[in-house]
Amino acid sequence: MSGRIGDLSPKQAEILAEFRERIQDILPSLPAQHDHYLLRWLRARSFNVHKAESMIRKLGKYIESITLIYDCEGLGLKHIWKPAIETYGEILTMFEDNYPEGLKRVFLIKAPKMFPVAYNLIKHFLCEETRRKIIVLGSNWQEVLREHIDPDQLPVVYGGTLTDPDGDPHCRTMINFGGTVPKSYYVQDSVKVQYNKSVTISRGSVIQLEFDVPAASSLLRWQFASDGADIGFGVYKRTKEGSQQKIADMQQVLPSERYNAHLVPEDSCLTCPEPGVCK
Repeated sequence: MSGRIGDLSPKQAEILAEFRERIQDILPSLPAQHDHYLLRWLRARSFNVHKAESMIRKLGKYIESITLIYDCEGLGLKHIWKPAIETYGEILTMFEDNYPEGLKRVFLIKAPKMFPVAYNLIKHFLCEETRRKIIVLGSNWQEVLREHIDPDQLPVVYGGTLTDPDGDPHCRTMINFGGTVPKSYYVQDSVKVQYNKSVTISRGSVIQLEFDVPAASSLLRWQFASDGADIGFGVYKRTKEGSQQKIADMQQVLPSERYNAHLVPEDSCLTCPEPGVCK
């Protein structure tokens, strides 16, 4: 059962009733009192009523904005691939659209030398106000964090005094750390696409395909996948009729860039503003 209204097991319904009874003293002061709201807390703690109660009782004060610590340790080129960047950008945009001014500041720590490359890929998703709140810290990051965050709210591993009840300096029972994505979530083996043509392109070589665009506003669509490595792709339009042209002399329609099509098949399109021959 999902643990949502209309999809509760008898045990979950019993726990919900117990949860409501245990928090009667603070229930009127909560932002909402309906079951939809209370179930969010129970689902967050896997219907452990004691943990859910402990969490909801910490709501004692209104939270106007949040401070984030972005630990960049281990960030590398393998994380900079198109689907991930686009997804991260969508999340940032959604946050800004639905929680305006909910972010107080973002501290970036342990940023590697290639961080500027990663940041340049996502910063266009952020408004100017949000970009001003992003602070990249140097080697004294622990000291700076303590200036903005009470030590008893900051895990020991980040320079504070907070630990788990068992002494864990990472506070793993309070912070849900990420990790390696299980292979069962990989897209490359679950997306099956049948292609009409297969070609072999050696490293450093180029293949050009010509398509006649008969009328303005025609839709040009492409689907491709690569095997073993990423691949460059772009769309260009001839500027002279009846003659061969080098790519450098053609009109750029879609800038050439690298696609991780060996991980996720590429499927996209564009509307051609005018007729012609595209490559």
